[in-house]
Amino acid sequence: MLRIYLLLVSFLSIILSVPAYAAPCYGTKMPQKGEFFSGLEGYYIQRGLEKDHGKVKSLQSFLLISYGLLDWLSIDLKVGSGGIKRYDASQDNVDYRARFDGGYGFRIKFFEKDKIKLAGGFQHISVHPFVTRLNNKKYKAVLDDWQGSVLVSYDFSVIVPYAGARLSRTDYINWIDDNRKRHMSDTGKPVGLIVGTDINITDKMWFNVETSFFDAKSLALSLNARF
Repeated sequence: MLRIYLLLVSFLSIILSVPAYAAPCYGTKMPQKGEFFSGLEGYYIQRGLEKDHGKVKSLQSFLLISYGLLDWLSIDLKVGSGGIKRYDASQDNVDYRARFDGGYGFRIKFFEKDKIKLAGGFQHISVHPFVTRLNNKKYKAVLDDWQGSVLVSYDFSVIVPYAGARLSRTDYINWIDDNRKRHMSDTGKPVGLIVGTDINITDKMWFNVETSFFDAKSLALSLNARF
């Protein structure tokens, strides 16, 4: 119980001391010490920006790798490609073609007993699409997507549903020629509800689906395996 308390305090200190943003939470299935998870993921997010700066949406694909540093602590890495579309803004609506994106994070298992598991994590994704030209101007953009979450799951053997909450924010950073601007997501919606499930295919392979409500509209789908 002391370890759980110390981990929970450390986790909350981290997510409250940095800007809180939004990315897939991965669920509560974590690699044991020295174990690898790998997978392929597709992720879609749609989110409103502050004031009259419109909305952004992004479709991303990733190769996932997770490694168990300890039985209760894992690191999560991802690399792939993603695009950005900004729309419904008063000006500078641009559709950027997919190029490089990547991410990193960690998860902590706070509690596990019988079929119930409680875990938390911090995740970050950064999307860097191709530069484009519009009206004789050069447009460049980056989408930064972060979140800190706490999830609880119940193991029904074949399926492992989970739910929880996250603090989240998505930043759209764009350059028009050399003029740089940062637009944050709607600051009135920082808290989201996460619902997802792992569907076990074999002892070493599973499918994950996860969606969010309130802070952003998002959907993550992935096929995963343990090594």
